[in-house]
Amino acid sequence: MSESVAPTAGKSWPDYRAVWRWHFYAGLFCIPFVVILSMSGAVYLFKPQIEAWVDEPYDHLAITRKPASAAEQVGAALAAVPDSTLDAYELPRSPNHAARVIVNRQGDAIRVYVHPQTLEVLHAVPENERLMRLFFRIHGELLMGDRGSMLVELAASWTIIMIITGLFLWWPRQAKGLGGLAYPRLGSGSRIFWRDLHSVTGVWISCLALFLLLSGLPWAKSWGNYFKAARRVIGAAVAQQDWTTGSDRASGKSKSISGGHGEHGGGSGRRNGRPRAPTPKDLTPLDRIAAMIRPLELLPPVLIAPPARDSANWTAKSMTQNRPQRVNLVVDGTTGTIVSREDFGDRHLIDRIVGTCVAAHEGQLFGWPNQLLGLVTAGGLLLMCVSGVTLWWRRREQGVLGAPRVALSPRVSIGLIVLVVMLGIYLPMFGGSLLVVLTAEKSILSRIPSVRHWLGLNDRGADEGM
Repeated sequence: MSESVAPTAGKSWPDYRAVWRWHFYAGLFCIPFVVILSMSGAVYLFKPQIEAWVDEPYDHLAITRKPASAAEQVGAALAAVPDSTLDAYELPRSPNHAARVIVNRQGDAIRVYVHPQTLEVLHAVPENERLMRLFFRIHGELLMGDRGSMLVELAASWTIIMIITGLFLWWPRQAKGLGGLAYPRLGSGSRIFWRDLHSVTGVWISCLALFLLLSGLPWAKSWGNYFKAARRVIGAAVAQQDWTTGSDRASGKSKSISGGHGEHGGGSGRRNGRPRAPTPKDLTPLDRIAAMIRPLELLPPVLIAPPARDSANWTAKSMTQNRPQRVNLVVDGTTGTIVSREDFGDRHLIDRIVGTCVAAHEGQLFGWPNQLLGLVTAGGLLLMCVSGVTLWWRRREQGVLGAPRVALSPRVSIGLIVLVVMLGIYLPMFGGSLLVVLTAEKSILSRIPSVRHWLGLNDRGADEGM
C-alpha cells in the first residue's frame, strides 16, 4: 500500500500500479482472517504447556499404594459414561498422574480422568470442548465446519498472493541505503515510518509466513481433497494419511487416535478405515501391552486402542506433535508381543515431508526455538495488518475505497499470465475466486458509475483489468 501514482498508458502489464492494486485488494480481504489466524495460531503453538497447566489438578495426585490395573481404570471410565465404548487408553506419563481414558458415546469422544488408585472419576470432558480444541477449531475452520475450512483456505491463498505482490512492491529499484529496506526510517515522518514498518516487517517474515501458509494447506477441506486426488493420479496414495482435512480434523468425531493436527478424536464408527468393535469383555491385555510399551519410551501421548471388529490385535501409537518421532505399533493382546512396527521413516516420502512441515507449523519440530519462530511470525503478521490498515486510513479519500486506479490500456505480459495460471492450478481457490472477481469487475462493477468510482475503476473499466 504505497503512494498513489498517476495513471499511465501503454505500459506492460503488470506494472507497479497493477501489482499494487492486487496487493491492496488481497490485503483488504485477508486482514480480518490473518488477525484471527495469527492470534489463534500463536496460542496453539503453546498447546503442550497450556494443556499441562489445565490438567495440573489431575497430575499431582497423592498415591499411597499400588495403583489399580489399567483394565479397572477403563472400567471406571466406562461406568461413568453410560452406553459408551472404549476408544483409547492413554499411557500415564507419571505414577501420580490421573489415568486418561477416551470413550466414545454415539460418535462423540469424551476424555475421562480417573484416579489411578481409588478409581474415582475426577473429571470428564468432551474432546471437542477442551480449551485447545476450541483454539484449534477457530484456527482451522472459524467454528464453521467445512465452510469455515474453505473460507480459511481462500484467505490463506490470497494471503500468499498478498505476500508475493508485497515483495514485488518492496523490491529495491533506486535504493539509497538500507533505510526502508532492512529497517524502518524513524526520522522521516509518520507517513514514511508506517510505510517502512509495513514493508520491512513483511520482508523479514515473508519466508516464515509463506511456509506457515503452505504447510497448512493439506489440512484444508478443498485443498486437502485436491492433494489426495493428485496423489492418486501420480500413484502416491496411501491407505491412511496421518492427517485429516476440513472439519474432520477438528471434530470429536474424527477417526480414532488418528485425528489431524496432532489431536486424536473419538471416532465416527470406524478406526483406521475398519469397522468399530464393541469394547472387549476382557481388558486385561491393556496391562500386558502397557508393561511392554513403557520400556520403549515412546514420546507422549501414547494411546492404546482395542481391536477393530475384524482383528484380534490391539494398536498402540505415539501421538506426539513432533510427528517425525511418532511410532505405530500393532500388538498381540494375548502375548503382548509386537506384531508390526511403523516408524516415521517407514512412511511414504510425501507423508514424511508433510508430517515434518506439520510439526514445524505447530511449533513442535525443534523445541522452544520453533515456538519462538512461530510466535515472531504471528506477531509480524499482526504488525503488518495494523500498519497496512493505518496506511490505507491515512491516504483514503472521502467517497472512495482508496484502491489504486487501473492503468489505461496496459499491454498484457505473457509471463505473468503463465504465472497466474500456475498459481491458480496450485491454489484452486485463488484461481476460481480470481476468475469470479475479474468477471464481476468487467461485466458488472465497471458498468455502474457509482460503484466504478468507489472502487477506483476508470471510465473505460469494461475494457480494463485489475
